[in-house]
Amino acid sequence: MLTERQRLILTTIVDDYIRSAEPVGSRSISKRGDVGYSPATIRNEMSDLEELGFLEQPHTSAGRIPSHKGYRYYVDHLVPLASLDASELKVLKAFFAEKLNAVEQVVQHAGTILSHLTNYTSILLGPEVFHTTLRHFGLLPLNDNKAVAIVVTNTGQVENKTVAIPPGVSVSEIERMVNLLNHRLSGMPIYKLKAQIFQEIGREMERHVSHYQELMSVLDETFGSNLENQRIFLSGTTNMLTQPEFKDIEKVKNILDLLEETPTLTKMISSVASGSGIQVRIGSENTHEAIANCSLITATYSVEGEALGSIAILGPTRMDYARVIGILNILSNNLSAALSKS
Repeated sequence: MLTERQRLILTTIVDDYIRSAEPVGSRSISKRGDVGYSPATIRNEMSDLEELGFLEQPHTSAGRIPSHKGYRYYVDHLVPLASLDASELKVLKAFFAEKLNAVEQVVQHAGTILSHLTNYTSILLGPEVFHTTLRHFGLLPLNDNKAVAIVVTNTGQVENKTVAIPPGVSVSEIERMVNLLNHRLSGMPIYKLKAQIFQEIGREMERHVSHYQELMSVLDETFGSNLENQRIFLSGTTNMLTQPEFKDIEKVKNILDLLEETPTLTKMISSVASGSGIQVRIGSENTHEAIANCSLITATYSVEGEALGSIAILGPTRMDYARVIGILNILSNNLSAALSKS
């Protein structure tokens, strides 16, 4: 689609803009020893690239910046294989040499290292988030106003939580609700439970269970964020504040708000990471408006070929794609190997 000269100039503009966060002009490109074209030739090519939708020209500058389409072409066709420097490799090797026993500890620590190395925000879905399903739900009354909610998963994990029983709710109503939930939700992934209850099961409960509203509040308390928060790990959430394109506090606020919405975040990461290998979503390719000016890069980690979770990096579209992809490749492969040994 693009000529070799256009590919070279687009690569140069993306690389320079990633480094400087400033629009790139034809004169600065011509001064680079690896380009070898006059400013006039480069200007013509930049104009053509803009017309094709690969570049944009900010109103206040004579230079150009990559568009989302330009970044996409760069990632798909031009991004070089980046090698990490010795200090970065040392950090990763030291991490995998540590004796980390709990899977959650391994995943959380990996996220911290990832955000530190990239200076972006790391998001990791814990290894159970996709495959842990509901085996059984119980609600055992302790007295007239308290009960213990019990959630048993297919992995044998048991979650207990004391919840308040609303006044007037009988034991028979509780039993009807519990039977309905076990009938309809057994085998459902844990992270989908709350949405399923309130979107579909709620209507059925309204028809068959008295004190429907009061009991829904009990379920809201039971299947709240705790089950999901244990399986999603964030690091470097304020790194967006250091990026020059996010000086607009409203943009940053929307992103930080999204990072607090665990169910939305879980669904977003799992949908991107459903493909194999490294997945890259740039700008408007992201379905959530809050990150329409960001890029999201994900990789899965696995044991014996079975995908267990996802690693994601969230940053501006002006992201160092080569470096982030290189780090994610190494980290996901080593994390898979570390978990296989555990």
